[in-house]
Amino acid sequence: MAGLVAKLLSGGNPQIPKGDGDAPVQAYITAMPGWKREVGRHLDALIERNVPDVRRAVRWNSPFYGIEDRGWFLSFHCFTRYVKVTFLNGASLRPAPPVESKHEQVRYFHIYEDDEPDEDLLADWLRQASAFPGEDLF
Repeated sequence: MAGLVAKLLSGGNPQIPKGDGDAPVQAYITAMPGWKREVGRHLDALIERNVPDVRRAVRWNSPFYGIEDRGWFLSFHCFTRYVKVTFLNGASLRPAPPVESKHEQVRYFHIYEDDEPDEDLLADWLRQASAFPGEDLF
């Protein structure tokens, strides 16, 4: 992944090859455009601090976070004006993340350029989400 120059897809989302582990996720974050890169770095560090046994992968041009033998609980993706944080079991979180999905269990949290998300709330969501059974998507 070293020296990889990612193509940006629609909305500025990096096109990163499928891969398991930290390296492809870090390649994705490095390729995030502009202010979104710092959001990606911050999310990744927050996940690491709150879910120490997290595993990482890139699928569908998005980083995924999960727990071994329990499935995936979170991913994020760049859009033109925001970073969409996807809680795959978000309907089970209290309080539930604010943006609904067409998938009953999925909830979203959008981070815009000038936002200062409530870090305590995000950390709480991460701990809750990682404790529930995740999704076995791949």
